[in-house]
Amino acid sequence: MIELRHLRHFMAVAEELSFRRAAERVHIDQTPLSRTVRDLEDRMGVALLIRKPRRLELTPAGAKLLDHARGLFLRLERIKRVIRETDARYREPLRIGADDSTVQPRLAECLTRWRELVPDIPVELTEMRPAELLAALRSEEMDAGFSFGLPDSEAIAQHVAWMSPIVALLPRAHELACREVVSLAELSSFPAIACSASYHPGLCQQMKAVRRRYSVAPTIVGEARTLTGYLTRVAAGQGVGVADADHMRALRRTDVVVVPLAEPVHFTTYVLHKHRRNGLPESLQRFLTHATALN
Repeated sequence: MIELRHLRHFMAVAEELSFRRAAERVHIDQTPLSRTVRDLEDRMGVALLIRKPRRLELTPAGAKLLDHARGLFLRLERIKRVIRETDARYREPLRIGADDSTVQPRLAECLTRWRELVPDIPVELTEMRPAELLAALRSEEMDAGFSFGLPDSEAIAQHVAWMSPIVALLPRAHELACREVVSLAELSSFPAIACSASYHPGLCQQMKAVRRRYSVAPTIVGEARTLTGYLTRVAAGQGVGVADADHMRALRRTDVVVVPLAEPVHFTTYVLHKHRRNGLPESLQRFLTHATALN
């Protein structure tokens, strides 16, 4: 008999195309993982993988099984959620993903107010990279997410949750650090640090739109993947930067000077969810209404 563990382990290998990475993903050693996949092939009577010296490939049968296995686990998850919702004594938590660049005080405020208003529907928060968030929303592993924006996808709806003014970030010894306000043109005349487009696509898109609107083009001298790395580069004098005011009020770093911009520009945080053919669950719709009413 084929068990769910056979399919779960096969999916990990088929998606990673590496026994080592798949073993790390499902938290077992490579030997029992390989044995499970061999056992599945024996039980089905077909080869699912082509094992080459340095890589794995899916056979046509393996590719077809991967597609069906994904659908099976998605259906099982939906069945579980429907059954739990049927039981009035149990409320399924809302699974919320947060692009790690949007973990701001406003998000904490949103979740705190939700707990006060709807205490019987808890929230499970998971921080992830934008690409991971997009995949989790598409597969319905996450009910909703918060991000500065994801690549365009017809499957995903994006609604404005809140906005935060953009502020200039300067090293303490910078000549603009004593100013009460700085214009984008002044800031752009100095070498700047950028965020990685692959790690923060929405943030980069918003910043590019601001630069086009005000016709500024700073010289980029460095790129950071994380907010911590970004601030460290600014503090070390490698370049100037920008961030949302909410983040900087929470961090209060003494080695970076925050100066308001003269222009009325802001970063927008979006709340996202997958379009669903049969409509959204009531609890999710309530949460989306709550999140978009905070701005």
